[in-house]
Amino acid sequence: MKGDVRTHSASSSVFLFTSLKNKTKITKKIKPYTRKWETSVMQTVQELNLVYRDEENNSLVVSSVNDICDVFYNVPAVFFSTGGYTGNVYHEFNDGIIPLFITSHHFNKKVVFVIVEYHSWWIMKYGDIVSQLSDYPPVDFNGDKRTHCFKEAIVGLKIHDELTVESSLMLGNKTILDFRNVLDQAYWPRIHGLIQEEELKAANKTEDGFKKPILVILSRNGSREILNESLLVELAEEIGFIVHVLRPDKTTELAKIYRCLNSSDVMIGVHGAAMTHLLFLKPKTVFIQIIPIGTEWAAETYYGKPAKKMRLKYIGYKIKPKESSLYDEYGIDDPIIRDPKSFTQKGWDYTKKIYLERQNVKLDLKRFRKPLSRAYDFSMKRIGLVYISHKPDVTN
Repeated sequence: MKGDVRTHSASSSVFLFTSLKNKTKITKKIKPYTRKWETSVMQTVQELNLVYRDEENNSLVVSSVNDICDVFYNVPAVFFSTGGYTGNVYHEFNDGIIPLFITSHHFNKKVVFVIVEYHSWWIMKYGDIVSQLSDYPPVDFNGDKRTHCFKEAIVGLKIHDELTVESSLMLGNKTILDFRNVLDQAYWPRIHGLIQEEELKAANKTEDGFKKPILVILSRNGSREILNESLLVELAEEIGFIVHVLRPDKTTELAKIYRCLNSSDVMIGVHGAAMTHLLFLKPKTVFIQIIPIGTEWAAETYYGKPAKKMRLKYIGYKIKPKESSLYDEYGIDDPIIRDPKSFTQKGWDYTKKIYLERQNVKLDLKRFRKPLSRAYDFSMKRIGLVYISHKPDVTN
């Protein structure tokens, strides 16, 4: 929308006053959330009315629309909703934060975000990222009853693919790595000093002076839990890793998760929304996704492919039936074990109820040693190159 754009929260409307001829007289409606193809969740998203008015007949405009702007901006606005699946970290990034970057990056922070279904906790959680995309405080569309006026507005966000920024669709050919640079800029000031302290610790050094690779296990409770996690930690330490077990919950500060993963060399986790944190890994580090039975397609689509675009060393570990808790419950001959596709093809509800909500993992550590050793060797080679490239020249 370009021209004289005004908000009117009481009627869930955005008005455009314009003198352009042949403009549509019909009020348009939009739900400013990205998952347009998911009817069920879109039904929960607040709808906005986009209303055109002729500025030459301003006197005919209903009295509920103020002629005078309470707040005027010389920069564009981007309207979007933090409703829908907000509350799930995967959807918060995939449906919200990354599309916000895609839609607004070309404004170079000279843009105002107007948030429909505003949540103060969302601002607390993602404020560091939002401040890298806009120099202005966000507007609570429903809570702020003032008339906010703009010369231009984009209502809704653009989405490309799962955790993806498609360079061919971006000004300046931006990629997901450019989005990750935004994350660096958002969190680096807060964690820089802490990381420096950690890197000075002697515990991170081997006897020959090389840094040991750091492995982070993203731990789960309730479903898709690694039942022998303590033995996995022992195995990883035996191979040569320094191991951190990270158990994030809804109250965990995002900067702390970023700090932990940004300084790691390998991340391990069972398929699920928490794997979204692969965005916090540095390029050329290792991501091992443990893939429970019945989740192969989702694991590859939502996290495997994006990991490769992030230039991570991706290892997908598909568990064997005996590594699943469902094996003990149903046995090898049950179709749930023998033919998962016959159930997953019935729809997401079947996949969710059987393979996501009721399945835990007990790793065959002899089998898992192989990808873990690969990750160690890959990390040591990378760390060795970094160490050599930063080693001071003492020949002079």
